[in-house]
Amino acid sequence: MAPGMTRMAPGHQLRVLLIEDDDGDALLVEEMLADSDHPVSLDRVETMAAAVSGQIHADCVLLDLQLSDVIGLDGLARLREHAPNTAVVVLTGQRDELTGVAAVASGAQDYLVKDQVDGPLLVKAVRYAWERKRAEKVEQQLLQQQLMASENSRLERGLLPTPLLADPSLAFATRYRPGRDGTLLGGDFYDAVELPDGTVQMMIGDVCGHGPDEAALGVALRIAWRACVFAGLPKAEVLATVDRVLVHERIEPIFATACMVSIAADRRSLRMCLAGHPPPVLITADGEAQLLPSDRLGVPLGLIADATWQRREVQLEPGWSLLLYTDGVFEGRIDGGPERLGHEDMAALLPALLRGVPGWRRDPRPALDQLIADVEQLNQGPLDDDLAVVMLAHNPTDRT
Repeated sequence: MAPGMTRMAPGHQLRVLLIEDDDGDALLVEEMLADSDHPVSLDRVETMAAAVSGQIHADCVLLDLQLSDVIGLDGLARLREHAPNTAVVVLTGQRDELTGVAAVASGAQDYLVKDQVDGPLLVKAVRYAWERKRAEKVEQQLLQQQLMASENSRLERGLLPTPLLADPSLAFATRYRPGRDGTLLGGDFYDAVELPDGTVQMMIGDVCGHGPDEAALGVALRIAWRACVFAGLPKAEVLATVDRVLVHERIEPIFATACMVSIAADRRSLRMCLAGHPPPVLITADGEAQLLPSDRLGVPLGLIADATWQRREVQLEPGWSLLLYTDGVFEGRIDGGPERLGHEDMAALLPALLRGVPGWRRDPRPALDQLIADVEQLNQGPLDDDLAVVMLAHNPTDRT
């Protein structure tokens, strides 16, 4: 039995439609059904035209393949086109048994040879045909759901970015987790691109909200940002352009926060713009962690027309690492209480955490996993919000 299918309840009255133009054969069918222990209601029409003239309300159709207005499998085809969800048992003569087999191959649930059937066999065939049809419907629905889920999965995975970084001295890792159950994409977005001159452009952002509209908007903002970077737009104009895209693409008033970072080709400095977003965490070569200054924090995207954002320059020592994140990773509770962790305390977790993850500079993924695990442990359960965490680690000895 297919998953989710229910069997016919005991005592259920079978509704049968007989399409038969021979009165003698129709009488035999009526008598066989009347002698059955199972309750059956029988309606009869003599032509296919009469059968398809209105809606068919039957659990099963008994179809004679030799009617006055249609012969053979053409009748079955017309019936299935008119009532695709109704079970069909075809009735054949002894010389037409091969046609009955062909009818099953063409979509009928069963066939019966008229001279080789009695009441119990007829009712059994009708009941089994009804159950087979239900199982087919459930299986088709399950297959459609699986195909749709697979398509959605491929689509959502395709919308997540593939960072374009060529510098071997840079190790890049991300962790992305939507807050909506059963989805792969949330309202958080991120990206990283290395330009031909060696400059690395990074960004991370968070659309306010958790639904599919916010997820779609996050993708639009990320793609707009990458297009601006590829086009060589001056850095001062990139956020302004992304802001305009947000205003024009959103369905209703909504805002987004963003952090944009530009790392110099010599890897000794960065420039940062904050649009209502928490600042990155800078991790030094000796494993100390500090939040970058947020004194030039600008307004979120989508709030003020013609807004501008100031840049902040930060010097970098060799062996630095940079952590960008969205608020989903630090808005969990502490020990199940009302107090939230906050990004300052999240940053304070990093030094001890990193000491327990050997080799994290060359492969930051285990460190990001551990960070999320530690935050969830403090929260005493899974985090509710979308979250995105991005780490870029500089390994100067690996640079060629």
